[in-house]
Amino acid sequence: MTEERVERVLAEVHDDFGMIRVLEVADYRFLEFGDAIEQSCVFTADPSWLEYDYTRAMLIGALCHEQPESALFLGLGAGTLTQACLKFLPLEDVEAIELRPDVPRLAIEYLGLDDDPRLYIRIGDALQLLESAEPADLIFVDLYTDVGPGVGHLAWTFLENCQKKLNPGGWLVINQWATDDGKPLGAALLRGLYHRHYWELPVKEGNVILLVPAELDQELDLEALSARAQGLAPRLGYSLQALIKAIRPAT
Repeated sequence: MTEERVERVLAEVHDDFGMIRVLEVADYRFLEFGDAIEQSCVFTADPSWLEYDYTRAMLIGALCHEQPESALFLGLGAGTLTQACLKFLPLEDVEAIELRPDVPRLAIEYLGLDDDPRLYIRIGDALQLLESAEPADLIFVDLYTDVGPGVGHLAWTFLENCQKKLNPGGWLVINQWATDDGKPLGAALLRGLYHRHYWELPVKEGNVILLVPAELDQELDLEALSARAQGLAPRLGYSLQALIKAIRPAT
């Protein structure tokens, strides 16, 4: 007989966009939007632990860069990926743009988000605030609402400007919804926008992580990526090699 899953509601707030809830189940806490749409999962004992493959795949995107010093997160959620990047990468400046003011507050209060001096959080719409953000070595796009990907995930100009915000040698990492055929949402738009010069990493949660370089002559060095991931594995507590093997060229 399986143990019954006991759910405790730790916090619930309502804002202009709907409901935000923090739940606790055993050793995990969850950030949910709207009607039980899970946004983030945090292992309470270690908030930098990445439970899901899609977050691990986004960390792989970060490891495409040899020595990233700056990162921009468009969409913060519980901040687990941000925490992992701050912990495992040589970052000096990290900016996060989050639409809903209660999200960072709840993340700090309940979800173990550290008040790290390198992290600067701004509240507002990423589509509007991108222009005033600092250029970065790594940019992460993860703009999900309670009904799916935010409009930015299919907005040509916004996605183009994300790439333009990268420093030379930088990487844009997009958590893209996957369609039924396993391709990223808006595949045709993405192919045209990025000239088919990006890589895809499909994950079991039904997303495809896109790894987009800053420039057309910039290649993905899989061997170096694999070596960096291997070197990090003892500290991470898990291996990224199976995910790295799943990386494919743009479909």
